[in-house]
Amino acid sequence: MELKGNFLPQFDVREPQTTFVPYVKHDYLPVVGVFTRETLPAHYYRGKNLEVHCNNGQSIRNLPLPKNESSKLPELAFDRLQLTDKECTGLQRRKFGRFVARQAILDEEYWTAAWLRAEAHWEPLSYMRHVESHKRKYAEEEFYCLKRRCFAQEGNSLNCFCFVAIKKEDKNVRRTVLNSIVGTLDLSIRQFMQGEIFPGEIKRVSAVLASQEPFNTHKYAYIANVCVAKFARRQGIASNMLYLATDAAMMAGVTQLFVHVNADNNPAQDLYKKTGFKVVEAASFPLRKDQRILMAMEL
Repeated sequence: MELKGNFLPQFDVREPQTTFVPYVKHDYLPVVGVFTRETLPAHYYRGKNLEVHCNNGQSIRNLPLPKNESSKLPELAFDRLQLTDKECTGLQRRKFGRFVARQAILDEEYWTAAWLRAEAHWEPLSYMRHVESHKRKYAEEEFYCLKRRCFAQEGNSLNCFCFVAIKKEDKNVRRTVLNSIVGTLDLSIRQFMQGEIFPGEIKRVSAVLASQEPFNTHKYAYIANVCVAKFARRQGIASNMLYLATDAAMMAGVTQLFVHVNADNNPAQDLYKKTGFKVVEAASFPLRKDQRILMAMEL
């Protein structure tokens, strides 16, 4: 994948690792929220709730970062080779065309997913001065937010998964992680708050989690951060990542899958309708172009 932007020199680059560390399944993973288009510089986001707009109208709210959390990224090997199919044995995957969608494992995969989201957010603002610096800042903060969501329970989120779409393994060519990932998506398993009927409902009786008995009655799945690299669009990547997320939600035992879409984003709405979503009329009030519509799928 040809990610644009001068972001490599600021990190330590190591030689590709020759040994594979077996994937360890975690008991819980990240929280996701929703995206709206912002035009503020990246430094505005630090310490604030952040909303970002992806190319297909998806959105997520990133939690504020501690001041020292983004001061230094971990060592990332940007020349690290893509994992082989054998090394990904046991992961839930979906193969389609020249690609395969699966859960992210490596830090380099989380970083590339964060960079894809940064490019998606700043794509309409490419004319702005210092836009590359803004993208690097955005990607760095999203990287830490993404890792935190995936490896720690937050708020009403019980589990969260970051899925990536990558180019299939080629016997004659070993690609780097950076040149393999073409799409990303977040899926969170959440629990309704008391008095909450729909995700993000404004009027709530209480901020306390709903009773866990029966537990599955109060759980639901939520999709956010659907991004596809500009050069790889219109190849079924987004829809197949959604199908994989649907399978993962069913395996988690939930019966409802939700997503928010901007009211004026007809292509995104068509994509979700194609994959089985329907507009939740009782929770959607598109009075303005920037208003979000809630869509749901019964599993």
